[in-house]
Amino acid sequence: MIEVKCISVGSLGTNCYVVRDKFSGKAAVVDPGGVNARLFTALDEMGRENIEYILLTHGHFDHIEGVNILCEKYNPQVVVCEDEEVFLSDENLNLSRMISGSPFEPIYADIKLKSGDVLALGETEFKFIKTPGHTSGSGCYVFEKDRIIFTGDTLFRESMGRTDFPTGDLREMHKSLMLLKSFNGDYKVYPGHNADTTLEHERKYNIYMS
Repeated sequence: MIEVKCISVGSLGTNCYVVRDKFSGKAAVVDPGGVNARLFTALDEMGRENIEYILLTHGHFDHIEGVNILCEKYNPQVVVCEDEEVFLSDENLNLSRMISGSPFEPIYADIKLKSGDVLALGETEFKFIKTPGHTSGSGCYVFEKDRIIFTGDTLFRESMGRTDFPTGDLREMHKSLMLLKSFNGDYKVYPGHNADTTLEHERKYNIYMS
């Protein structure tokens, strides 16, 4: 069983999530697009030795800018889709040159995932599902027992991520949304921006899932 805390970070207000396994105390950070005092406080309270992973849904700058700082401070393993790894060192692909304009330090991934790969956070297993469309290697982290999905910029509340950035593909995005729609039952959805939602709500009200 996990608990989730959302902390807005970075210049674009990215939803960064701190995920903690209640039984073991082990924790992960999803999409640290920046760092701030709230994030450091949340992680320090859990204990530096318990921060196991940084889970990246995709490689845009507003989801990865805090990675190297957190790695220096907590030494977690950086996790990303194998098809998205190149974004972590290419400032054109990750949009840092075009939008941020700030110097970009390459990030190195420790674990490169294929769709369907399973990892464990303490006593809790979770699965990576590749959902291309926003980028070619975008993906979601699915905690099936908790009925929770971290969707990054694939699925938003009553919307979806853009497909006009490098490697974006509208047809692939539609396939990915249909894949999420096909999941059995309801899930809590934690997106990369804006409010959280549920899969059932999106099935009913998201025009991109029709």
